[in-house]
Amino acid sequence: MVPALLDLILPPRCAGCGVWGAVACPSCLVKLLGEPAPRPPDPAPPGLPDCWSATAYEGAARRMILACKERGRTALVPALAACVATCVAAWQTEAEAEGERAAHPAGAGLSGAGLSGGGRGGDGAGGDRAGEGAAAVTWLVPVPSARAAVRRRGHDPVRAVATAAVRELRGLGRAAVLAPLLRQRRRVADQAGLGSLERAANLSGAFEVGHRALGALRPPHSGTGPAVGFRVVLVDDVVTTGATLAEAARALRAAGVTPSAAVTIAATPRRVPYVATRRKHHIRDNHGW
Repeated sequence: MVPALLDLILPPRCAGCGVWGAVACPSCLVKLLGEPAPRPPDPAPPGLPDCWSATAYEGAARRMILACKERGRTALVPALAACVATCVAAWQTEAEAEGERAAHPAGAGLSGAGLSGGGRGGDGAGGDRAGEGAAAVTWLVPVPSARAAVRRRGHDPVRAVATAAVRELRGLGRAAVLAPLLRQRRRVADQAGLGSLERAANLSGAFEVGHRALGALRPPHSGTGPAVGFRVVLVDDVVTTGATLAEAARALRAAGVTPSAAVTIAATPRRVPYVATRRKHHIRDNHGW
């Protein structure tokens, strides 16, 4: 809490570059917002939804995420939330465009066009027409932090960012709600330094859906599942191997909720595996790849 209090009392310094005047200077904010785009890990783990990020996990973006997450600079939450909201909006726009292309392929008449699969066609609750109106609500589902980490940090950064991102999306005219459906089912080891297979094993069965939270969000009109008519988007700060998001998606599907996408602030750039790097270049690896 001390860094947050200092940000209120003293002139703030940019968490990205250290310049005085703002917790996120305009230059670093531009880098943080980046260019929202699909940035899935390679290889992607089974079950990972469509994975978008605002930028790469390096430079100013990395420093700002760590300042909020590990050093208590909660004044950065609005800037990080703007990244998530921008990314969600970009994904929605692309998904809606794909739906339109599928519904109205080149040369096909509008009257006979229809969507195949995914429950997105016609006037269904999960369709593209719902996507144009207030009925299409996006559920932002934050990946839960470990209780020990929340106690140590004094806050839950991903949930805070997801909460603020809901407000940002509403400001953009997009219906959204916070959907804190997931909770940790068991303790997991620290992921730092683990490779993709080790992360997947460490996280296997780690999350579950709180059915009381799901019941509170269940649409009363739904006849085929709790997420009918809703876009469900997982939210996390950084995607590395994708193991965390894939496990979170598995837990949602087990409860009858199919996530459409996963959105993070940043994506870890792919690195050469450690053993190969040592043999070829004799330099240390990065981020556990």
